[in-house]
Amino acid sequence: MRLLSLSEWLPVVRVLGLLLCVVALMMLAPLLVLLGEADADASAFLISLGITLGSAAIMLTVSRKVELQLKPRAMFVLTTLSWVLVSAYSSLPLIFGATHLGVTDAVFESVSAITTTGSTVLSDIEGLSDGLKLWRGLMQWVGGIGIIVMAIAILPFLKVGGMRLFQTESSDWSDKVLPRAGGVAKAIGLVYVGLTLLAIVCYWLGGMHWLDALVHGMTSLATGGFSNYDSSMGVYSDRPYLLWMASAFMLLGALPFVLFIRAWQDQTGVLWRDAQVRGFLRLLGWVIALLTLYRVVNGEAIFTALTQVTFNVISVVTTTGYASDDYSAWGPFAVVAFFYLTFVGGCSGSTSGGMKIFRLQIGLIMLGNHLRSLIHANGVFSQRYNGRALPDEVVRAVIAFSFFFFITIGGLALALSFIGLDLITAVTGAATAVTNVGPGLGEIIGPAGNFSSLPDSAKWLLCIGMLMGRLEILTVLVLFSPSFWRK
Repeated sequence: MRLLSLSEWLPVVRVLGLLLCVVALMMLAPLLVLLGEADADASAFLISLGITLGSAAIMLTVSRKVELQLKPRAMFVLTTLSWVLVSAYSSLPLIFGATHLGVTDAVFESVSAITTTGSTVLSDIEGLSDGLKLWRGLMQWVGGIGIIVMAIAILPFLKVGGMRLFQTESSDWSDKVLPRAGGVAKAIGLVYVGLTLLAIVCYWLGGMHWLDALVHGMTSLATGGFSNYDSSMGVYSDRPYLLWMASAFMLLGALPFVLFIRAWQDQTGVLWRDAQVRGFLRLLGWVIALLTLYRVVNGEAIFTALTQVTFNVISVVTTTGYASDDYSAWGPFAVVAFFYLTFVGGCSGSTSGGMKIFRLQIGLIMLGNHLRSLIHANGVFSQRYNGRALPDEVVRAVIAFSFFFFITIGGLALALSFIGLDLITAVTGAATAVTNVGPGLGEIIGPAGNFSSLPDSAKWLLCIGMLMGRLEILTVLVLFSPSFWRK
């Protein structure tokens, strides 16, 4: 066994240095807002900016003569380290700012933001400076575009992640959409920025304050869920049209962004022809109809029930984590339903987390074929998904991910209960961290609570869970395999 050689480490260091430059550039926006308001948090961003740029300068100087040629083993290390490092440096304004958060709380908040989980330790969010509110939204927005790039460009290269399904045989989506990988990244960036701007304008025209429109526009498309209010989107419950707008933009953030590019190229109907999108929309439709009926039977007005159910179901399934109402108070059926929805997630190649719809669909295909083979012992049944044959490699990857996905949640819940958390908090906290949803269930971390009262050890464990869930678990677990480090 051995660590990476110097020639393998230096390209990693250079990329990390470039990422820190991006973090420093992000800090300029809230800094300018704060300077315009002469706010005391401006000094916190100045200090954070100096530390980040200084660290980036050291990294880039050390690796200045290195070519950016990364081997697969170095890519695994880089993928994990990049999320850890960006989260760590993004926590600096929260440590030095008026929030005066401790290291644990600041790192928890930044990890939750960068991974677009949406769990928070902050209270009296309304009292934060405009700069810190903007910073929370920016972290989630940049994390969202980072997730898409990772899902489409990095994880398939490492044979990990959902987009691997669409890069088998001769069916590489990227090659069909645009001729070069750089063109794909640029197109995805334009779509992401365009949809974000559309969300911001719609929210502003709907009556939101400019800062609220800006932050909610960014966190809706990133399916992150950070809001400028302790009550999240519940503050807009008297304006249901804003909840419907948010539902639409969360839904867009949970769809495959590569399909938006193909739709942009006048490939009419490409979204609905995709089996993953159809399955996702049908699932949402059935769940919303069922829960709306449940709420109406329990005395809720039809339109109010439909609005609240639609918003909260889409928020949980897309792993955004906004809340417009305390759905844990809707009754036992709703509580169990939302717990199940925590695991679903959106589509592969989107900003959402969770298991992803395509894995559930492949699982149903495998189950159906297995049942048919029990009835017809000598039968041969093909496995096809989205009009393509399912290679054994993809089936194995889905099984492996699903196994480790639930093992990770189970192990994390066990560790949280060992610390002293109650059953509901431990289980739903572990689930919401790994699936990157945000709120859990119960009085402590439910939609009406936050994570501030948890012990520091629990917060660090949840940070690990959020990062593992965001990195598709196997990307992190492979680093702990002895064979990974063998020469």
